[in-house]
Amino acid sequence: MTDGRPVDRDPDERRRWLRWVLGVPLGITHVVNAATVYLILRYPPQADWDDQGYAGTAAMCLISIGLSVIGILITLIPPVRRTLGLWWFAPPLLLGVIAWVRIATLE
Repeated sequence: MTDGRPVDRDPDERRRWLRWVLGVPLGITHVVNAATVYLILRYPPQADWDDQGYAGTAAMCLISIGLSVIGILITLIPPVRRTLGLWWFAPPLLLGVIAWVRIATLE
C-alpha cells in the first residue's frame, strides 16, 4: 500500500548524484589548496632581505592550513564520510602537512 509517491527503486542512482553534489565542492577546495601549496613551494622568498616574500609565503601557508581544516571538517560530516569514503581525508591531510612543514622551516 502506497500513498501515491513513486517507490525509490534504485538507491545507487541517488547515491551517485549525492557523490557529485558533495564531492564537487570538496574537490574544488582540494584543487585550490593544491594550487596554494604549489605556489608556496614554487615561489619561495628570494633571499634573506626579502621580507615581503617571507610574509607572503607565511600567509599562503596559513591559507593552505585553513583550507585543509575546512576540507577535513567537511569530510567529517557523517553523510559526506559515508557517501564519499575515508580516502577523502588524504588530500587535506597531505597538503596541510606540507604547508605546516613549509611554515616551520621558513627562516
